[in-house]
Amino acid sequence: MLSAEIIAIGSELLSPNRTDTNSLWLTDQLNRIGIDVKLKTIVGDDDARLEEVIKDAVKRSRVVITTGGLGPTEDDITRKVVARGLGKRLSLDEKVLEEIRERFKSYGMKMPERNSRQAMVIAGAEVLSNPNGSAPGLYLEHDGCAIALLPGPPREMKPMFANHVLPRIENLAGNTRFATRVLRVAGLGESAVDEKIAPIYTKYENPQTTILFNSSEIEIHLRAHGRTEADAEALLDDLSLKIESELGNAAFSFRVETMEEVVGRRLAMTEFTLAVAESCTGGLIAQRLTSVPGSSKYFIEGVVTYSNESKIRLLGVDKKLIKEFGAVSPQVARDMARGVRHKAKTDFGLAVTGIAGPGGGTEEKPVGLVYIALADDAHTEHRKLTLPGDRELVRWRASQAALDMLRRRLI
Repeated sequence: MLSAEIIAIGSELLSPNRTDTNSLWLTDQLNRIGIDVKLKTIVGDDDARLEEVIKDAVKRSRVVITTGGLGPTEDDITRKVVARGLGKRLSLDEKVLEEIRERFKSYGMKMPERNSRQAMVIAGAEVLSNPNGSAPGLYLEHDGCAIALLPGPPREMKPMFANHVLPRIENLAGNTRFATRVLRVAGLGESAVDEKIAPIYTKYENPQTTILFNSSEIEIHLRAHGRTEADAEALLDDLSLKIESELGNAAFSFRVETMEEVVGRRLAMTEFTLAVAESCTGGLIAQRLTSVPGSSKYFIEGVVTYSNESKIRLLGVDKKLIKEFGAVSPQVARDMARGVRHKAKTDFGLAVTGIAGPGGGTEEKPVGLVYIALADDAHTEHRKLTLPGDRELVRWRASQAALDMLRRRLI
């Protein structure tokens, strides 16, 4: 497989306020044509460090793409440093300079003299036109490595890559194509998932498997390569089916669907209806459900009963239960689920009550204690959770667990 690396240039990208999104887009574009991105680097406006990165990049990769540092200011150092790193001469291209002057003229402006730096061209490089900005790009080949220097602004970088760089490097990729798949798992920790599926995926060099944990679920990323995309997809099908079989109902998404999308699809298929009563999640479950197009077919209503009085008044929760067991208890959660189902006249009632923190916890009922309950016409069930994390994480994880309880019931 052809390997590539991306170098994002600019000290602003090393600050806490800016993110290098160009590399994400470029990686997707390169993967589509079968080029594997092995390394991404962010380098500040530092001559010595950038030169070091450039020299190493052209030795280890067949494709090197830089973004940024092609502007007219003193800190735009990409052209001169790349030229020095490659041992090539940098000279002024009068034709490019005239094009830049004409661009300014078309705006009714005189070109500042410092913009002439943008007409400096590395020996042997092709100039890539930039109709969306003043900085032209450059493309050259050096010791078997294809090198593209692109501007930093995405509205300039993306069309330049698509129109000028992609056609030049597409043939280099040969007959390799990639395919990816993400499986999402609920109710199991990262180590538990790996313990189950490692005996399966470790037998495969292709596809490659990566296990990641996010705020409320485990993601299994599968990546395969083949002569065609269909070949790669077939490899993914083989491994994915084995993993899904091992994980059973814990695996809930195979095409990057969210939990609310999966639950919504099952509710729509079965024509069941749902009402939700929330305390500590404050409407988050309802918000997630209604973010799915078509949710009006199955989601009837949601009630945020934050206070004890509202639980009694709106849901008909027995005040004796609150007095005896407290609002955060399995008894109250179950009564909330039954109450919202009865009031809304739905097939299911889903309820959550807990302590999201940071205050309000006790030794008996600590922060992170959550009860969820699900009621239908046959019976009511509940789960006790002790969730780690700050207030927002507790709320999000509680909403995920509640939706997962419903998903498993629908299965």
